Amino acid sequence: MITLIATIVLLGVLIFIHELGHYLAARSIGVRVERFSIGYPPRLMAFTSIKDGWKFQFFFYRKNEKGKLEWGPIKTTSITRSGRKGTGTEYCFAIIPFGGYVKVAGIIDESMDATYKHEPYELMSKPKWQQIWFMSAGVIMNTLLAFVIFTGLSYSSGKPIISNEPVINELLPGLPADIAGLKSGDKIKMVEGKNILTWENLTEEIHQRPNQKIDLTYLRDGTTKSISLETTFQINPESGDTLGVIGIYPKYQYYPVSFIESMNMGMGATARGFGMLVLSIRMLVSGQASLKELGGPIFIAQLAGETAKLGWIPFLSLMALISCNLAFINVLPIPGLDGGHIFLTLIEGIIRRPLTVKVRLAIQQIGMVLLLMLMITVIVNDVGRLFGN
Repeated sequence: MITLIATIVLLGVLIFIHELGHYLAARSIGVRVERFSIGYPPRLMAFTSIKDGWKFQFFFYRKNEKGKLEWGPIKTTSITRSGRKGTGTEYCFAIIPFGGYVKVAGIIDESMDATYKHEPYELMSKPKWQQIWFMSAGVIMNTLLAFVIFTGLSYSSGKPIISNEPVINELLPGLPADIAGLKSGDKIKMVEGKNILTWENLTEEIHQRPNQKIDLTYLRDGTTKSISLETTFQINPESGDTLGVIGIYPKYQYYPVSFIESMNMGMGATARGFGMLVLSIRMLVSGQASLKELGGPIFIAQLAGETAKLGWIPFLSLMALISCNLAFINVLPIPGLDGGHIFLTLIEGIIRRPLTVKVRLAIQQIGMVLLLMLMITVIVNDVGRLFGN
């Protein structure tokens, strides 16, 4: 149950913020928003901005004129507010909580709706810079969300200062140190016969030995012990180097920071979040990583459940990282994504004429096929992890 709730909250917040960006951008440039949905159809409840008030509808199964059950409005009511113009926008809560969308007038998008009339309130009638502003607003909002979360966590927790004492404070489950039997509180004395005086000494010796068997000497409860283990590896996000790791963390002390300092830390953490994604793509292209390592919705749900059990700080940190992920993926120039729409709009600006509806639809269809293939890949990976542990 915790995993389900955590997943709904995580994806619900991220997608709501993304779509809210598109909604606010559309309103700012005078584009009509036809629907703003939290969740995916069918609808459960909707309220529509109409002339002189609001119209409320509640949806469930009902019998149609032929006596067959169908999903539709079971109750409709109105609230009157004399003099209200009304925008015609329908705001709805739908039954599938993992997502949402904004539908605006005059856009050829993944819905394959090719109908627009060149009215002034339609997106395709707006200048190119306004179209790009609308298309990029979701990415901007997700980036801002990551920055706000990282800044808030930094201001709340303070600045972490690593203790230079070579004492294990935390072990990552399933990694070499944990498997070999090391424990929190163990003090590392030697690595491969070399004396260890500081945590910096320890990381230097381990980092230079990826995927190698090493001998450790450590102190536990006043008794010196020795152990052999084989390191694993990770990629340095900044340099791309392969580093040896055994899955241990040092002690941290947190010091209060000012709001300005926390903002700088938030910007740095957001930049590192994007940097990790760039590095991941580079590894996939170079063959250092496999498509089998990609994760999808099931993997995200597992992470959401695990971090929620650890507390708000790990959960919000995950939310910020995935928000960076969502922003980065959406800005890629792939048809069907925000970046694909921006790319097509830039092409139209360069050639100084609009692409035909037929060409746009064809490009959108290719993009949807690519996205479908990617989705199938990550779901297969997720199922493989789920049953293969």
